[in-house]
Amino acid sequence: MKKILTSLILFAALAVMPASAQIKFGVKGGMNNTSLKLDYENAFSNKAGYGWFIGPTVKASFPLGVINLGADAAVLYDERNSKTSVSEIEETIKLKSVIIPINVRMNFSLLKVLGAYVATGPQFGFNVGNSGFSWGEMKDNFQLKKSQFSWNVGVGLTVMSHLEVGVAYNFGIGRTGELKDMTKEEIIDTPKQKTWVLSAAYYF
Repeated sequence: MKKILTSLILFAALAVMPASAQIKFGVKGGMNNTSLKLDYENAFSNKAGYGWFIGPTVKASFPLGVINLGADAAVLYDERNSKTSVSEIEETIKLKSVIIPINVRMNFSLLKVLGAYVATGPQFGFNVGNSGFSWGEMKDNFQLKKSQFSWNVGVGLTVMSHLEVGVAYNFGIGRTGELKDMTKEEIIDTPKQKTWVLSAAYYF
């Protein structure tokens, strides 16, 4: 709960910046490709899977001539999928969550109607879906964490000051979940998600 409140406060803070800042609100959505590698005695086979996300976003910029600094934040409903097989039994690990990315960004003016940006920052995720997954008779031996902490690094283009298209790499800082050996009652792997993100945002 503390993480949620902290993130929402940071998100709202973008809306009360000084008058010199240019504030825009919008909608953001896109698709992702996620890999989650479970590795224990070569028993697991892993495949990346596709998912999607959508939600409101806000950004602020501070013009400094050709280059200007800024920040953006969003509250997004996000679904991520990865596939893992054990003894030819496949399970799709689906992470449904509310994610809150908060980025610092540098914007560049390329042409009158075209710009570019680079961005980086933390992302907080809160699981709102299933947390336990299993293969055959192995019940709930992989558990997703209730919250995830990760980091974004991305680039993109801005068209007519309203439309943005970007690509980012999101990698886990904290563990995404825990794989347990149920017979020994011990944790045998703590994988972290790695996700490529393709996004589009429209600011009003």
